[in-house]
Amino acid sequence: MRKFYEGVSVPSKTVVVVGHGMVGHRFVQELRERDVTDQWRIVVVCEEAAPAYDRVGLSSYVNSWDPAALALDGNTYPGDPLVNLLTGRRVARVNRVARTAVLDDDSSIVFDALVLATGSYPFVPPVAGSDSGNCFVYRTLDDLDQIRARAESAPDGAKAVVVGGGLLGLEAANALKLLGLAPHVVEFAPRLMPLQVDEGGGALLANLVEGLGVAVHTGVGTSAIEQHDDGMMTVTLSDESTIDDAALLVFSAGVRPRDQLARDADLAVGERGGVLVDDGCRTDDPDIYAIGEVAAVNGRCYGLVAPGYHTAEVVADRLLGGHSEFPGADLSTKLKLLGVDVASFGDAMGATEGALEVVFNDPVAGTYAKVVVSDDAKTLLGGVLVGDATQYALLKPMVGGPVPGDPAALIAPAAGEGVGISALPDGAEICSCNGVSKGDICGAIAHGAQDVSAVKTCTKAGTTCGGCIPSITRLLADSGVEISKSLCEHFSQSRSELFEIVQATGIRTFSDLVARHGTGAGCEICKPTVASILASTSSDHILAGEQAALQDTNDHFLANIQKNGTYSVVPRMPGGEVTPDQLIVIGQVAKDFGLYTKVTGGQRIDLFGARVEELPQIWRRLVEAGMESGQAYGKSLRTVKSCVGSTWCRYGVQDSVGMAVDLERRYRGLRSPHKIKFGVSGCARECAEARGKDVGVIATEHGWNLYVGGNGGQSPAHAQLLASGIDDQTLIAYIDRYLMFYIRTADRLQRTAPWIAGLEGGLDHLKAVVCDDSLGIAAELESAMAEHVAGYKDEWAGVLDDEEKLSRFVSFVNAPAEPDPTIEFSEGAGRKVPVLLGTPQPGAARRRTEESDDESRR
Repeated sequence: MRKFYEGVSVPSKTVVVVGHGMVGHRFVQELRERDVTDQWRIVVVCEEAAPAYDRVGLSSYVNSWDPAALALDGNTYPGDPLVNLLTGRRVARVNRVARTAVLDDDSSIVFDALVLATGSYPFVPPVAGSDSGNCFVYRTLDDLDQIRARAESAPDGAKAVVVGGGLLGLEAANALKLLGLAPHVVEFAPRLMPLQVDEGGGALLANLVEGLGVAVHTGVGTSAIEQHDDGMMTVTLSDESTIDDAALLVFSAGVRPRDQLARDADLAVGERGGVLVDDGCRTDDPDIYAIGEVAAVNGRCYGLVAPGYHTAEVVADRLLGGHSEFPGADLSTKLKLLGVDVASFGDAMGATEGALEVVFNDPVAGTYAKVVVSDDAKTLLGGVLVGDATQYALLKPMVGGPVPGDPAALIAPAAGEGVGISALPDGAEICSCNGVSKGDICGAIAHGAQDVSAVKTCTKAGTTCGGCIPSITRLLADSGVEISKSLCEHFSQSRSELFEIVQATGIRTFSDLVARHGTGAGCEICKPTVASILASTSSDHILAGEQAALQDTNDHFLANIQKNGTYSVVPRMPGGEVTPDQLIVIGQVAKDFGLYTKVTGGQRIDLFGARVEELPQIWRRLVEAGMESGQAYGKSLRTVKSCVGSTWCRYGVQDSVGMAVDLERRYRGLRSPHKIKFGVSGCARECAEARGKDVGVIATEHGWNLYVGGNGGQSPAHAQLLASGIDDQTLIAYIDRYLMFYIRTADRLQRTAPWIAGLEGGLDHLKAVVCDDSLGIAAELESAMAEHVAGYKDEWAGVLDDEEKLSRFVSFVNAPAEPDPTIEFSEGAGRKVPVLLGTPQPGAARRRTEESDDESRR
């Protein structure tokens, strides 16, 4: 977004935006990007305390309870004085005569244009008892916070009722399940998601959802809600059956446009609500517009984000003198609900006169697919996919176009082998959220966009829901874009290919590898990478022989370098456990060496401020106390975080601490393309935040659920379910295979989330390899892990036992006995802090080239 610099005249016109949801935010972005002469000043009035966030991804809030994780990029408009954002404020009324928006404190904002982006509100049916304290709606972050508070006070495994079996209803059911409750979904229609799927798809969806532990009641309404003295409820259904002992109820029975502000201002509204606007999104007042869910474009409201974005773009253009019109709405949807893929596109219900339906229903595999074609079977009209939506990216852009051959071939088990995205016309829409066509993407590629990230920047495709990214990737490949797999200028091979070479040839030094399979002397990219590969394929000490010269600073000194050239020391505490005697030793060491101590996010204690020559002395005392290197400096296993589990917690169903300790001891020292973190939670309340880890283990009454690919950092990702209800032995076998497969095939510095996303077939392929042994390498992967476990040795102890390695730990090579005189500390806010002199710090000559984390960047 452009800045407002000195010398530019103050805009003479003001637009007030009422509402700051996804569509309101998109309008502000569009207007600021298009307003090259800075004609408009924008005032945004946001009723919620949090500025614009991803309401489409609201259910993911349950995984982290971190509002920042849902925040939309640039939602506070930093550095742009032409945008004034007012959060926690409400427009109480609009004075059309005075052209003012009157706020809830009676202050007024004069406007030249007003944009209503008030969205919608949840509909609560007129059911007796619906106003009880344990009835909620599912719309905002505050709503989820209230639901969480009630869930945490409810008995373990208590029932919860969701009224509404549409998209939001099933998302609400999933959230309640994650909170440890037993959800019941009540849907008045004869099937779940009645607006998106047909009868056959709805039947399969119900079976899949019930198989995941959610009770489904279709074809019935809610008659009464009775609140009991103990806080529990009885919900009576229209067939006179009851759901007893329910801890809470969530209404998700649809939404209604928030048009009261418009009604009070005597603006025209639609028969079914919503602010009436024309194709230019203008109301019957020429200076007032409506966008998003509150806008009834020619009488119809749209509840999806894509048409909302279109309305925002139309109004931005109109305010700048353009003549854009609403292009119509694509109501196609692709979702993953409770882990089940659901998609619908075009005329999904076959409403077109003479339409024909081709259906493949495989209840054993748990998939349902239907395409709707014209009466001559030559034009694709729409379709429904349940259980497997991989064909959505191909089929949806084909709607309205010719069917290439037999319609059944589009959804048959071998579908897609003969039909590719290259067959689509340039006008086919690839990204429905942002209205980006195949031609737009191909044009961006032709003008230099050589990867998915560049295409996103140029076109906005893939920046909202991300469902079109596989199609973008295929278009890049079809356009002849070659993304180099070379590790660096010295090796034409990728990291995974070098791994195979090292494993197959037995090469044990960098010099031998570069002489036989590379060129030159190496660089800061290939040296640490090869060092990691060599460490992953043997139990040699990382500082043995030539290996030492390959490491970056942290690995070279087995500690994390800090701002002022000192180091931090992190002893391992498997599962967060530490004995009182070890705590005493840590405290005494910190006191004797003047170190700053801090408990890290990984349930360990970090000791800061150690000089390089002090490191072996510190290690020796920790090793003598039975501790070892916590590996916080390496691209390897960092920590296995755990809750207290069934040993202490009244909610715990498995011994999460014992499992965490076992896993950390098994995989300690395992070198990998990037750092690896684990989490083990003793129940579905997820206190260890396991779904934010590379390996997440969550206990259930039926065993363990294994999640993979969760990452924090700059690009956070939630872990995905790999296997459920497995025993201890199977859990460890699957983790062995998963980690070794990752170590063998991932790129340099590639974390597990992007690695899984980049696998051909993604998570499904990973499941096939790890759980079904589709490649026949399970035994080999487990054997490789067994070799690592058997050969593990503590790296700190390996230095203490070797005089040659000890000789490296000095501040100055020519004066080994002298400490670095430039290192100083001061006391700040009761803490020891480094004094920075503004000059390069001794010991930092080797620059770190890799991402740091919360245990290494202080």
